[in-house]
Amino acid sequence: MSSDAAQPSTVAAAKPVIGEEEIEAAVRVLRSGRVVQGPEVAAFEDEFARLVDGRHCVAVNSGTSALHLLLLALGIGPGDEVIVPSFSFAASANAVRLVGADVVFADIDPDSFCLSADAVAAAVTPRTAAIMPVHLYGHPAAMDRIMAIAERHKLAVVEDACQAHGASLHGTRVGAFGDGGTFSFYPTKNMHALEGGMVTTAAPEVARTLRLLRNQGMEQRYANEIVGANMRMTDVSAAVGRVQLSKVDGWTEQRRANAAYLDKHITTRAVTVPPVAEGARHVYHQYTVRVRGDRDGFMEALTGAGIGSAVYYPTPIHRLKPYAEPDRKAGRDWDLPETDRAAAEVVSLPVHPSLTDGELERIAAAVNNWGETQ
Repeated sequence: MSSDAAQPSTVAAAKPVIGEEEIEAAVRVLRSGRVVQGPEVAAFEDEFARLVDGRHCVAVNSGTSALHLLLLALGIGPGDEVIVPSFSFAASANAVRLVGADVVFADIDPDSFCLSADAVAAAVTPRTAAIMPVHLYGHPAAMDRIMAIAERHKLAVVEDACQAHGASLHGTRVGAFGDGGTFSFYPTKNMHALEGGMVTTAAPEVARTLRLLRNQGMEQRYANEIVGANMRMTDVSAAVGRVQLSKVDGWTEQRRANAAYLDKHITTRAVTVPPVAEGARHVYHQYTVRVRGDRDGFMEALTGAGIGSAVYYPTPIHRLKPYAEPDRKAGRDWDLPETDRAAAEVVSLPVHPSLTDGELERIAAAVNNWGETQ
């Protein structure tokens, strides 16, 4: 046998699904000639509402646009502060900066990796206008406590649910707690629309403002009511999203079953599997473990065993150049020990619904084998 043949096949860290139904839906729209914000977008918005307890849904061209427009629609801007976790993708904080508001970073809960309610309470100032919990990796943030803080201080709550389609806490879906929620349909998410985003809100006036903002400030053509932008979703994306939406519940249950297998079969003490809070429904966009010791060595061992893995996120947002330099000049020095610890320890393992039983066995075996060397 050649050395190449002896190499194990790679288990992908993530695997977007684009099947025949998605392809047929895209082709159908292309043939129709109605390709931008038409009937498919309207139908996708109506159908997505079932994931957010019937709230108004407004489709846009990305998850980042969803955050940006929601902050604008809620009137967040210069002079305001928004409390954001630093342990997230930069888009969470970028959206705040894009509306001219100031980012106030708060630490995370070490178990859920989501925004700590205690840290939020300590970060509130007279300038605080909103809290942005991120339902990281598909685990819901502590929304009961965060909503209580927001109510006490009369603050808006903007949920970044871009990784958490269908997650819930005590029976309430993410995206249905705060003043608004946002979702991403990037190809590696639990469901996708090739690219796109969705904003959810219970307030009809906010929904109408969002629809104006995404379409150059117009509801009727050439009758511009406010200053807006072009952040529309295409009907091609919406058609793909509708197909994916019909499948996401099944995919989510497979992700949860895959996570349960890994929880049970990863037995080494050198790795901590992700805990789930009481009352939380985790949808496992990522299956993220903590590694004690040599994380680089752990990932190299996985690669050698043909197991894909990734670190989300190696550098907290407050340490990225666009944030670290201005904060240093302003004399701000964020103390976020749990954020820094997570950034140094986390590794996400494959959990996507395309995994086979044999691949799950290989993942657990590779993790345990590495643990035996520690």
